[in-house]
Amino acid sequence: MASLNVGNLGEYLREQRRNAQLSLRQLADAAGVSNPYLSQIERGLRKPSADVLQQVAKALRISAETLYVRAGILDEKERDELETRAVILADPSINERQKQVLLQIYESFRKENGFETSSYVEDRDDRDRDDQDGAGGDIRGVDGSA
Repeated sequence: MASLNVGNLGEYLREQRRNAQLSLRQLADAAGVSNPYLSQIERGLRKPSADVLQQVAKALRISAETLYVRAGILDEKERDELETRAVILADPSINERQKQVLLQIYESFRKENGFETSSYVEDRDDRDRDDQDGAGGDIRGVDGSA
């Protein structure tokens, strides 16, 4: 069987598995996939779905987005945008409203600099605006000023 064009995903997975000091069987069990299937992915014989990559990433405790890029599912620029958003959303030092405002500012800068927004971002922003329309909340800056 010929190798599929999935970049260096298999080599990268093998390296990450070895760094985590896991056998192929241990990783397969932790990720909920079969041992032969994971072996075929590592050898470049199978192209896994995004769901499988997410399970493997979780078992290895690495970024699923990194695996998506290596598998050709996600563009490098999209990954950077998603990781930036994830960091903002995960920050416990700011509240949810501040996170949304910060994401809106980030998106406006990206648009100003000629970067397109992903449909995921636009859909989420639309939902957030719909949620806020009836809430009567005020918009305050990061420093608390109106």
